[in-house]
Amino acid sequence: AFFLTQGYGATSIEAIAQAAGISKRTFYHRFKDKEALFAAVVHQLVSRLRPPQDGQLFVGKSREDILQGLARVILQAALRPEALALHRIMVGEAIRFPELAKVMHAQGARLEAVRRIADLLQRTSPKKMQRRATEFAAEQFLELVVAVPQRRAIGLGTPMTPAEITRWGKQAVATFLHGFDGGEGHA
Repeated sequence: AFFLTQGYGATSIEAIAQAAGISKRTFYHRFKDKEALFAAVVHQLVSRLRPPQDGQLFVGKSREDILQGLARVILQAALRPEALALHRIMVGEAIRFPELAKVMHAQGARLEAVRRIADLLQRTSPKKMQRRATEFAAEQFLELVVAVPQRRAIGLGTPMTPAEITRWGKQAVATFLHGFDGGEGHA
């Protein structure tokens, strides 16, 4: 909780140990340093935010149907308070603490999401696509779905209402699949 409320830089080992009712020595028996504790916290948060790995997310009548379901799940996870708090830490402190970016890269669910979305795109594309192209497209899909709602939710604009979030997800998928001039999904 300290990391999410005070930030990485302002959180001290002393404060963590005191709040946990342990000595600093006990802390260092459990964790090598603050970075190791942060990695454990991130891992736990990501595990709670990650959707079940039962494969049902990637089943549907069509690629569009599957992507619509993914957009809903991704937005639900990305806009949860703990996900937003973690995002704020990354944005606010990654330059001062570059190890944070490394921890997030290693612990985050983004790489797995990109891989699984790229697999879906490769499997369902009417054209044979190179793996790099599907991974690039998967990255673009994630950004298209999450970037603006997340920015607005952390205070860079007015947070979206649930109805706006639903509409955003649908429009993001339509734009991703049909392009700007594709004529579908634009309200």
